[in-house]
Amino acid sequence: MKTVIAAGGFGTRISALNPQTPKVMTEINGKSVLLRQIEALREQGFRDFIITVGHLSEKIIEYFGGGGRFGVNISYYEEKEALGSAGALFRLKDKLTENFIQDFVFINGDIVFDVDFKKFYDFHESKNAVATIFAHPNSHPFDSVLIAADESGRVTDMLYKRPENGIYYKNLVNAGLHILSPLIFDKIAKTGSASLDCDILKPLLKTRGVYSYKSAEYAKDMGTPERLAEVKNDLKSGLPEARSLRSKRKAVFLDRDGTVNAFNGLICNPQDLTLIGGAAEAVRKINKSGYLALIITNQPGISMGKYTFGELAQTNSYLETLLGNAGAYIDGLYFCPHYPVGGYEDELPQYKIDCECRKPKAGMLFKAAEELNIDLSQSYMVGDSEKDIKAGKAAGCKPVFIKNGAEEPPEGDFPIYENILDFVNMEII
Repeated sequence: MKTVIAAGGFGTRISALNPQTPKVMTEINGKSVLLRQIEALREQGFRDFIITVGHLSEKIIEYFGGGGRFGVNISYYEEKEALGSAGALFRLKDKLTENFIQDFVFINGDIVFDVDFKKFYDFHESKNAVATIFAHPNSHPFDSVLIAADESGRVTDMLYKRPENGIYYKNLVNAGLHILSPLIFDKIAKTGSASLDCDILKPLLKTRGVYSYKSAEYAKDMGTPERLAEVKNDLKSGLPEARSLRSKRKAVFLDRDGTVNAFNGLICNPQDLTLIGGAAEAVRKINKSGYLALIITNQPGISMGKYTFGELAQTNSYLETLLGNAGAYIDGLYFCPHYPVGGYEDELPQYKIDCECRKPKAGMLFKAAEELNIDLSQSYMVGDSEKDIKAGKAAGCKPVFIKNGAEEPPEGDFPIYENILDFVNMEII
């Protein structure tokens, strides 16, 4: 499979640090971003690279040459004029479709990543997708391209600014890694400069063939001085490896109501949800620690008929919005809609079951562990009720009780903290 790396940009936001160095040649802990990308992909079997170059292109070409000393084959497309993030793709059509039609990888040249591309491609292939976007939550969702997707992962919209009018979206953004089918050339005709998001991916949504592959693996752009510093620290701390799907990961499972947000009975709409003081800071610290931050929540209001799945999704998206505003994010959210007790006027009988997912049972934790390759024995279950403690124990996690001034802790041998920030400060960092 060919890989196209877009390395022709000026890097305006970061160029002040070293104006005579192409952005992709910026060194991070002794190795350039572009070399890190090539090595990461080579280790997973990628050998054929096309690099689109422009500003200070001679420095890139002189260093990498034909790629032989790096164990790969490299050719170049030199932009004589700025062609945006994807304008060069349409000049490369013949190269990308020669011999036989084959999907290809397209990545931004300023991304540092540790991603299992086999799983990424398997998802793409299973959907018979025209384009698949590697999507993840991040700490700055409102200056990124937000993605709206259905349960199958099919992208239904792409948003380029902070949503308004009381509609909330999950913190799910385009990370700058893509798998594309050459069919894009048949569906989109483009000359001149082109934005991959605006001019290619968004118009392709009408084909219903664009998918988002959601992953908590490490992928971060270094395109501003602040993010460059973050990436340097992340690499030093081993964060990319800690979040890699190719190894067992650790997680902090968090109850929602009463742990992250204030307990307010059954929360039926976003306006009823408020973060507990220090919760966003705690989640932000978890994000930087190497642990995944996951919400595990019972939502019996579904079975009671108090709110719909759509209303719950809006409330959860509002939670992600509040966290995103504070530079924090959750890597996943699992909820149980079941409640075996009947007698509610608008209840839904199909959800009146004694399930395996409702806490104090551990079904949601087991599901997360299977999907995200989590070592439960090295993970925490943090909550404000006896159900959370029992679920954590049943899953083999380390249970932690959070008081938050509410329910008294049950009997047992487990740590007790006033709030999740105290827990994080003592146990995680």
